[in-house]
Amino acid sequence: MGVGRLVDNEAQINAFLEMQMQMKTQMNVYIPSNQIFSTSLFNSTTFNYRNFKIMAQSASNAGKKLIKIDVTSDSVCPWCFVGKKGLDKAVALSKDQYDFEIKWHPFLLDPSAPKEGVNKKDHYKNKFGSRADQIHARMTQVFKGHGLDYDLSGLTGSSLDSHRLILFAGKQGLDKQHNLVEELMNGYFTQGKFIGDKEFLVESARKVGLEGAAEFLQDPNNGLQEVNEELGKYATNISGVPHYVINGKHQLSGGQPAEVFLRAFQVAAN
Repeated sequence: MGVGRLVDNEAQINAFLEMQMQMKTQMNVYIPSNQIFSTSLFNSTTFNYRNFKIMAQSASNAGKKLIKIDVTSDSVCPWCFVGKKGLDKAVALSKDQYDFEIKWHPFLLDPSAPKEGVNKKDHYKNKFGSRADQIHARMTQVFKGHGLDYDLSGLTGSSLDSHRLILFAGKQGLDKQHNLVEELMNGYFTQGKFIGDKEFLVESARKVGLEGAAEFLQDPNNGLQEVNEELGKYATNISGVPHYVINGKHQLSGGQPAEVFLRAFQVAAN
């Protein structure tokens, strides 16, 4: 059973996950040990997140089962953005069957990344060495499959402030949080934006209707305890991102295509 293949039942889901753990060299996942893993490309259509609304209403009221998804990711992880595209497509395809409650949780691929930022291309060359060009070509292909241009221009650095803001957004609504993640990742990966740039963070917040972002970010201690608590709860027992927990027990890792999420929804709803 290859990564990305359709999974038909709970036993197969578990076997699929076990295979992933044993064969990480075939996963679309970023891990904090200076390695990147990938599988074969998958086709996908571009999904317009601006039309996406996370429905957290009672399943009994709507007559649909509720699917709760906890996503652990880092704002500077390209596979996390790829996985989000697959997740968004799966949600769009099954919104008539289920309601969704999606929550985003932090992960720091590089906790020591500088707040002031460093040249992104130089950083990846130093991190991946001779594999940097191959990885860049790979990600360019994957992003192109989603109608996106993978952009390595600009700076990279600490993603801590983005996680503070993402958790802050969750308090104003999960739809705002989800759309903020889209804005941040789209800016960082396709527009050369710096994830630590306060102006970029505030502008992204404005675009999704988040209030009070500028004031919140002014104090570096705002939200810091919450980020640390979430890191302790969601990041300590996983080795890489993206990582998904569906309805509290079904787990997936990597930048999976929509088909894998759809099957996981079916299993979780039964």
